[in-house]
Amino acid sequence: MKNALIAIAFLFGAVGAHAQATTAAKETGKATAESTRAAAESTKAAVSGEPAKTMHKAKAKAHRAKARHARHEAKDAAKEATK
Repeated sequence: MKNALIAIAFLFGAVGAHAQATTAAKETGKATAESTRAAAESTKAAVSGEPAKTMHKAKAKAHRAKARHARHEAKDAAKEATK
């Protein structure tokens, strides 16, 4: 949950700082959404039994990878907007 709040705060900061860069804001939104999904899957894994736990952990790992990629894309778009 803490990660989701941090990601949302990051989203607002990025949108405010780079309002003209719609691509950056869009990618930041994707990163926030994926971070939230990863947190949800991690929570489900914590309370699930073994077969479902493995599935939830795998889903969380995939969401974290997507969020990492979206953050990288947002950073690149922000750099392009300030050139």
